[in-house]
Amino acid sequence: MTSSKPRVGAPVEILDFPTVDREGSITIGQPKDRWTMLFVYRGRHCPRCKRFLNKLSDALPEWVGAMDVVVISADSKEKALADKEEFGWDFDLCYGLTESQMRSLGLFVSEPLSEAETTGMFAEPGTFAIRPDGTLLLVDISNGPAARPDLEELLDGMKFNIENNRPVRGTA
Repeated sequence: MTSSKPRVGAPVEILDFPTVDREGSITIGQPKDRWTMLFVYRGRHCPRCKRFLNKLSDALPEWVGAMDVVVISADSKEKALADKEEFGWDFDLCYGLTESQMRSLGLFVSEPLSEAETTGMFAEPGTFAIRPDGTLLLVDISNGPAARPDLEELLDGMKFNIENNRPVRGTA
């Protein structure tokens, strides 16, 4: 069970995520020059995640024209790097999402059904739009692999929100 629902309009907890293909990490929740879209995926074991992330990779130039894109799972560096190499993803791919980070984002956390699935706790999918000031504008969280946002619709809506400096909705 999640610890609490993420609060839109509130600062996102500052979290650091190591990346698979460069030194250092990516940090969310602190002020920066651009918007960030954070996508959390279940991990290498999830074929639905691969289809979703392949679509994101295909549309990536349009996405990065509007905001930074960060993708993360609880997978090890080796598993995440294997996915990146297999599918040729160009987005910033991070790994090692901890259970406490999952819970701070309000994600649903699952135990593997078997070792064939994966060997540790993992997060169910989540999407977070973070303003340059580090506050959360939009959140979409699923408790299973079958529910994902439509990437084309999401990008169109985010461009509108950014260009028109739309306020946070759904706060009550």
